[in-house]
Amino acid sequence: MTSPARDALATRLRASGSVYAEEEADLLLEAGDGDPIRLRGLVQRRLAGEPLEYVLGWAAFDGHRLRVAPGVFVPRARTGVVVAEAARRLQRYDRVVDLCCGVGAIGVALLERVGALDLVAADLDPEAVDTAAENIGDRGIVVLGDLFDPLPERLRGTVDVIAVNAPYVPTEAIATMPSEAREHEHRIALDGGADGLGLHRRIAAGSGAWLRPGGSVVIEVSAAQSTASAALFEAQGFSTVIVTDEDLDGTCVVATSG
Repeated sequence: MTSPARDALATRLRASGSVYAEEEADLLLEAGDGDPIRLRGLVQRRLAGEPLEYVLGWAAFDGHRLRVAPGVFVPRARTGVVVAEAARRLQRYDRVVDLCCGVGAIGVALLERVGALDLVAADLDPEAVDTAAENIGDRGIVVLGDLFDPLPERLRGTVDVIAVNAPYVPTEAIATMPSEAREHEHRIALDGGADGLGLHRRIAAGSGAWLRPGGSVVIEVSAAQSTASAALFEAQGFSTVIVTDEDLDGTCVVATSG
């Protein structure tokens, strides 16, 4: 496509509210692969408000392109704080659980940063599990079920790190989220219950049975909720630190077993 065509597309995207119109135009042109009919369809979907990642079929995360499917939670850059803190606590061949894995973004990023791992990813959303299995391939296993329920028994008491991006948006706050999230992503990937920490409570209560002594949970949370989340883990006997990455606008609680 010519530069004027790219500029015209960026103008249309900007008019629809896109903050990164030029970058989106480049990505859509790449995805169109020179086929004007395909490009028109992609552009129409984007202008109708469909998230760019669903239109492209992939999301960028920690330097990688990960397959995404409509409805499945799109990984956010801020989750990189979980990846960084988990990676600091891991060596090759350690045992890792990517809990509430979505498309498997944390697991894939840890594999790339650390190397071969004994990785199990789990999610309650069947479409997320299918997508994560595609992204992780033969470098780990992906299981379907509620939190710890589907984990292999061999992991009990031996896991080095449980890395988590569980939903933490309070139920009533979902209505205030950007339309791309609240209208397109499955609610199960967003809703953290009345105060947003419903799943954090369950994870704090259940993690100890799966971690080795000295193992850690690294769990994403908002900055405003971080103290309350840490307190949930402390009540279960964990020592905690709160880590914030201002560049990523990400916050996590690191809870370490005794």
